Amino acid sequence: MTGAGASFAADALLIVHFGIVAFIVGGLVLTWIGAAFGWRWVRNRAFRYLHLAAIGFVALEALAGYACPLTLWEDLLRGGTRPESFVGRWVHRVLYYQAPEWVFTTLYLAWAAAALATLWYVPPRRNSES
Repeated sequence: MTGAGASFAADALLIVHFGIVAFIVGGLVLTWIGAAFGWRWVRNRAFRYLHLAAIGFVALEALAGYACPLTLWEDLLRGGTRPESFVGRWVHRVLYYQAPEWVFTTLYLAWAAAALATLWYVPPRRNSES
């Protein structure tokens, strides 16, 4: 794929990737807020375990030293590769700041630990318990 088609596909992939990041970050924050306000949907088992699986995948790939597959695919569609992570690249672009990869790995692990701890403090319930 070349030209406009590759650029469109890369942009579409970027939007999907951003959505996943928003789900991982926003899902945990909204779970905490929802627990405080008694929102029932934050205890949905499917949502909670999907959220934990998403951040768990990110944390494990960071620990293993692998770049996110979505980042690699986007880079290939754009005609090159970059060594930094998706989050690292966008933090740099937005804030003009470049942190070492270990900083992002630490953040991913901390977020995964927070998501796991949230399962304990705000446990999901079966649909019949909601």
